Amino acid sequence: MGLYASHLFPRLMEHALGTGQVHKLRHATLATVSGEVLEIGFGTGLNLAHYPATVTRLTTIEPVAMLPKIVSQRIAAAPFPVRQLQLDAAGKLPLEDASFDFVVSTFTLCSIPDLKAALGEIRRTLRPGGQFIFLEHGRSDDAKVARWQDRLNPLQKVIGCGCHLNRQIDRLIAEGGLKVTELERFLMKDAPRIAGELYKGTAVAG
Repeated sequence: MGLYASHLFPRLMEHALGTGQVHKLRHATLATVSGEVLEIGFGTGLNLAHYPATVTRLTTIEPVAMLPKIVSQRIAAAPFPVRQLQLDAAGKLPLEDASFDFVVSTFTLCSIPDLKAALGEIRRTLRPGGQFIFLEHGRSDDAKVARWQDRLNPLQKVIGCGCHLNRQIDRLIAEGGLKVTELERFLMKDAPRIAGELYKGTAVAG
């Protein structure tokens, strides 16, 4: 892992995804979360301030150690216990089946290399009646914008540390064995449309 991925890129993401508008989106996305929660792609812990008091414990998975001092401070300020884990040698979640009431993903599905396998793990660790809550950017419904996303995607994967511009999030979630029960599509204010097409929703084990 190079200096760019471990230090510069996380600071760029702190700036881009730590705005007032994105904070409001995080807050709205996480408003219904409760009980035992798993967050995929914890990053620098920007979601921590937006979890409601109904969360009893948060378990996090993040393959890259990003800005550890900032992350430690945010975890220390959390009103609930936070358990940090990493994927096992086979790339699976080191967790029992049906362990969580909610699994959360924000601005993460764009960069997971084997997304179908990851979604299968999310499905496996959800309890009966549990929900997968997501807030992601992805492929535009506008064909012209989508073509530009396809053209720029190879460059984006380099400068975005594996981030894809053109993943159709709802379709991929369904292909991963989850059923999307709620979905909102909208544009992030003041963001370039190729990166600001958002998917916010809920899915359950299909």
